[in-house]
Amino acid sequence: MPIHVLVASVKDMRLGDAAVTAIFGYLVVFLGLTLLMTILYLMGAGFQAKAKRKQAVPAVAASEAAAESAPEQLLAPGSAGHVKLYDVPDKEAAMIMAIVANQMQKPLNELHFISIKEVKNDEV
Repeated sequence: MPIHVLVASVKDMRLGDAAVTAIFGYLVVFLGLTLLMTILYLMGAGFQAKAKRKQAVPAVAASEAAAESAPEQLLAPGSAGHVKLYDVPDKEAAMIMAIVANQMQKPLNELHFISIKEVKNDEV
């Protein structure tokens, strides 16, 4: 089509026809953007799933090896085990352990407390 015919048809367009053409143009653009966004989202989800699978394989192998080598329950890093408390609240036991560590000038995770028991004096 020659260019003068296109220019003439745009000039002859009524307001309603121009509005419909504009709306269809906007819809085509937004549908294209939505389609592109969906494709990118699905590709990203696929890459994330693939990365999680790669990370899960060594983690499963490491946990199986740790379970075979150490059948007892694993402790937190820096933990010295469990402490049995006899008539002592947790807060007071924590303060006692901190005071002992401070007096011995050693980090708390290097000390091993077996039990803490309140000694009651009946000579009052």
